[in-house]
Amino acid sequence: MEKILIIGCSGQIGTELTLELRKIYGDANVFATDIKEAPPEVRDSGPFEILDVLDEKRLNHFAIRHKITQVYNLAAVLSGNAEKIPMQAWNINMIALLNILELGRSIRLNKVFWPSSIAVFGPTTPKINTPQLTITEPNTVYGISKLAGERWGEYYHKRYCIDFRSVRYPGLISYKTEPGGGTTDYAVEIYYKAIEEGKYECFLKEDTGLPMMFMPDAIKATISLMETEAHKITVRSSYNIGGMSFTPYDVAQSIIKHIPDFEVAYKPDFRQAIANSWPTSIDDEVARNDWGLTYDYDLGSMTEVMLREIRAKMNS
Repeated sequence: MEKILIIGCSGQIGTELTLELRKIYGDANVFATDIKEAPPEVRDSGPFEILDVLDEKRLNHFAIRHKITQVYNLAAVLSGNAEKIPMQAWNINMIALLNILELGRSIRLNKVFWPSSIAVFGPTTPKINTPQLTITEPNTVYGISKLAGERWGEYYHKRYCIDFRSVRYPGLISYKTEPGGGTTDYAVEIYYKAIEEGKYECFLKEDTGLPMMFMPDAIKATISLMETEAHKITVRSSYNIGGMSFTPYDVAQSIIKHIPDFEVAYKPDFRQAIANSWPTSIDDEVARNDWGLTYDYDLGSMTEVMLREIRAKMNS
């Protein structure tokens, strides 16, 4: 029986991933941890414990005590916040990963999942249909740490046979958890503001196209990758996954179809420069071929769900 450890269960990805993995492996076999309190649905549905992944000794004791066989390490300082605290963000992002890789080596974990990001790309990367293998010259702290993490993951796979698996997430959109300081957070905030205030001030220009993904598709992709037989995994750095590409204007128009009086103003801040360095669309053919990556949502269907679920959340 697999015993799964989730690091960062209270974040945007962690909350929904924890709940989905508990459906598959059983509530008692998925151990949720974070440095802050977990949402009630995570805390009440299975084991939860406060755990700092930077505390290597306690991390190792936890994994040994609970006979952990798989780790999903989601701990990170995201792009927008990382630019405010560059050295702290670098240390958190790197030490968290290296502690897990060393844990994998010492107790022979079956699998390790760690999320990379489209932030590994930079101004010199081809922006349209960015290929799996391409120029990676990130110019942000977050992107630099993610690129370094990809190289460490592949190194530990080749050197120590760690079954390291990763995807380069685009911007992720969810109604269940609040944004966590990323450059694509506008695509979550805009839905909340549409319902709460009927207006929104966007921190990116209206024509800034970026790859995005609705959280149910991101969770499905993550689990699909992790459940694929090892011999089919050809990329041991991180797989491109593309989702859908749209601009803030596109999102606003999709909302206006449901809330005709919704108004958006555009006031770009420092995150505009970060967004300008990222691709506008992603070529994810390798992931489709290796482990059957597919998507269920486009912008229109996602908007319908986001507005419906945020209203229900507020009413409750």
